Amino acid sequence: MNPLISLLQCLVLIISLFITISVSATLFNIPRLSPNAGAFVQGNYFAHDHPKPLSAFDPVTEFQTFYYNQTLDHFNFRPDSFNTFQQRYLINFKHWGGSNISAPIFAYLGEEESIDVDLSIIGFLSENADQFQALQIFIEHRYYGQSVPFRSREEAFKNASTIGYFNSAQAMADYAEILIHVKKQLRAEHSPVIVIGASYGGMLASWFRLKYPHVALGALASSAPILYFEDIIPPEKGYYSIVTKDFQEASETCYQTIKKSWSEIDDIASKPEGLSFLSNKFRTCRSSELKNYLDSLYCEAAQYNSPPSYPVTVVCGGIDGVSSGNDTLSKIFAGVVAYYGNRSCYVNEPRNLSETDVGWRWQTCSDLVIPMGVSNDSMFPPYQFDLQEHIDSCKALYGVPPRPHWATTYFGGHDIKLALYRFASNIIFSNGLRDPYSSGG
Repeated sequence: MNPLISLLQCLVLIISLFITISVSATLFNIPRLSPNAGAFVQGNYFAHDHPKPLSAFDPVTEFQTFYYNQTLDHFNFRPDSFNTFQQRYLINFKHWGGSNISAPIFAYLGEEESIDVDLSIIGFLSENADQFQALQIFIEHRYYGQSVPFRSREEAFKNASTIGYFNSAQAMADYAEILIHVKKQLRAEHSPVIVIGASYGGMLASWFRLKYPHVALGALASSAPILYFEDIIPPEKGYYSIVTKDFQEASETCYQTIKKSWSEIDDIASKPEGLSFLSNKFRTCRSSELKNYLDSLYCEAAQYNSPPSYPVTVVCGGIDGVSSGNDTLSKIFAGVVAYYGNRSCYVNEPRNLSETDVGWRWQTCSDLVIPMGVSNDSMFPPYQFDLQEHIDSCKALYGVPPRPHWATTYFGGHDIKLALYRFASNIIFSNGLRDPYSSGG
């Protein structure tokens, strides 16, 4: 059979399987956009486990770990640009048909976390590699996991001079170098490559097909909000509108209770001893962070609203399960308990920022300025994204301003469809309709 036809059939089957899985909600980590209505993310106030993957496999036994001597700066010829660091990638040879039959390569492009996390949630790739005799490659994103330049994480994130090599264009060039290297090592120059990614990784997968069509024959971009960057204006029916829709579809009374609760929290907080009352009501350690905490809870529930648990239904079940005679905040607290379980304290002191928190904060302060706003018709308090405020916050933190229009300049915005029509074939954009980021992709 013609290898190209076989590969396209492979793409169709993979996406059909993926849509079956993601019709309720994506299983992948969503881009780490601020859950605080566009406010700067200084911490993560929830520690709830994400839903378990539909399938799992043992990465220790099925994958071999390799390190590539990666170029620090692909786009400059200054002497320090030729410095290198060790970039981690993992290969699963188990099902590969070999270079003699030009068997395909499935390349998962790492996003804003250690590649170890990706290995545990992308089981469908392993499940389908057998049928298509595919080689699997998982490549870790620079500055995450073990793929950190400058010998240590502390040095890499020291200031803008060292962290400045941390951007999406450099990451894609990394992936291109590694894929070309692996194909040469395996004498698999004729094996077609399908790049795959989710959320931010989905953006990278679609952009990679645009920028490196000679390396990747196709791309599967899941929950990839590439349209969020256009003019730095939040979509009219954006992230928070879809979260609202998810809750409203689960329960109208739950939606109304949540919508009503914000003003009640504000009213109580403005009174003498109001914060103390809220602290006792919600068993908080930081009552001033209560609204951010609830915002994060609702967003996380919608982002991971997958079977069998359906967290949105769990939250609404708690809220609606309280007697109708009880006050609004008692119902909201019941939703918190239903989601997190019974705890002695809920809104804790912010934990130390993880490598993902630190890394993603820089990325959204450099080349990935993603606007997040809240419309008046959502169940959340309205919020208008302020670009200048975001620029000022980033500059105060890093000493350099972001480039808010670079993503659309380099990759294209809504007019990316012109590129798709002309030369960028074989890109599949997959979104579940309950996915809050589907409005951007």
